[in-house]
Amino acid sequence: MCREEASELSSLKTQLEDLGVPLVAVVKENIGTEIQDFRSHFAGDIYVDEKHHFYGPLQRKMGGLGFIRLGVWQNFMRAWKAGYHGNMLGEGFVLGGVFVIGAGNQGILLEHREEEFGNKVENQDVLQAVKRIVPVQ
Repeated sequence: MCREEASELSSLKTQLEDLGVPLVAVVKENIGTEIQDFRSHFAGDIYVDEKHHFYGPLQRKMGGLGFIRLGVWQNFMRAWKAGYHGNMLGEGFVLGGVFVIGAGNQGILLEHREEEFGNKVENQDVLQAVKRIVPVQ
């Protein structure tokens, strides 16, 4: 389901570039052709965090019982109907997120942490946060 969100965020690439902000993905693993396959959905740079530093000391996971949540199935069906099909490689239980990080000491201007699989950030929220970035002189 992250491929759906990656495609939607990629639709902002031109607007982000006009504002001087790069579009970047940080992924936790690269199994088989996973990143190569992801590149067809994501227009920015992709980095592998092999030591999982970006994911913090306590990774946010949704265990197997997460699959009985109605919202997860609704998100899965939405992505499936839109033509996004993931893979079944890796452990697959770490929840993702989207962050807008300001220049210099501005810190995090938007923090969207997935609450359940497929919970997406709104593109307008991303753009609003990006517009609050003050360039470092």
